[in-house]
Amino acid sequence: MAQYERVDVNWFPGHMAKAKRQIAEDMKQVDAVCEIVDARIPIASRNPDIDELAGDKPRLMALNRADLADPAVTARWAAWFRAKGFAVLETDARSGKGTAAFAGTVRTLLRDKLEAYAARGQTGRTLRVMVVGIPNVGKSTFINKIARRKAAAVSDRPGVTRGRQWISVDRGLELLDTPGILPPRIQSPEAGEALAVTGAVKDVILDRETLAANFLLRLRDRYPGVIEERYKFCPDPEANGFALLETAARKRGFLVSGGECDTERMSAILLDEFRGGKLGRLSLEFPPEDAV
Repeated sequence: MAQYERVDVNWFPGHMAKAKRQIAEDMKQVDAVCEIVDARIPIASRNPDIDELAGDKPRLMALNRADLADPAVTARWAAWFRAKGFAVLETDARSGKGTAAFAGTVRTLLRDKLEAYAARGQTGRTLRVMVVGIPNVGKSTFINKIARRKAAAVSDRPGVTRGRQWISVDRGLELLDTPGILPPRIQSPEAGEALAVTGAVKDVILDRETLAANFLLRLRDRYPGVIEERYKFCPDPEANGFALLETAARKRGFLVSGGECDTERMSAILLDEFRGGKLGRLSLEFPPEDAV
């Protein structure tokens, strides 16, 4: 079987180190932590530093963009995170699907704390939840849907959320928005590649054709029917990713002078179609086979 080409991603702007220090300081003021990840890549789109920063705080995992992910795979991920002690929401922040359950999920997660408050005569005391996530996983859109107003700045540029923002969701529940921070080092080349394919890391800092070629290999291995339906060819199980990319370009009629395949154009189209959901609901990461 054809091998994947290596793609390295390493990006940690200076402002992210400062943001991490601020999160560590603000963690003292919150009751729970809600982490937003991309449901298509729940591990690659996590910052593992959050586990250390959160300590023993109750945790909620929001599998966002679930509308773009393979629903069967997302269900397995939800079970996997619950087995590790997380409360879990499957959400699509753009449409708001799943976000209405946030407040109730938080109160269930913090039931013991609410009961302790009630025993001390502090019924109605405000719960505070920190919302964290790497850049471009939809964190600000998620917050705005929950708050039912434009409370957090939305942008595809990392680090737009810089200052501390307390946002009232409803009576007795506040959110603390935080800057999106990447880990100092991407966990693996595969994780970096997954971030780039989904657009969490800009593909302009990578070789886009290598990225697209590797993505076609992943499609062939997990979702071969997508290639057949969308690009009108049956992927050769022995071909490398660049050969698949050339075939896709030829099928689309993307040719340059001399009849050569325009793989650069095909790469851009392939990635755009995946990100826009035109290839269907696909996941790029899968829980261990023996997972719950």
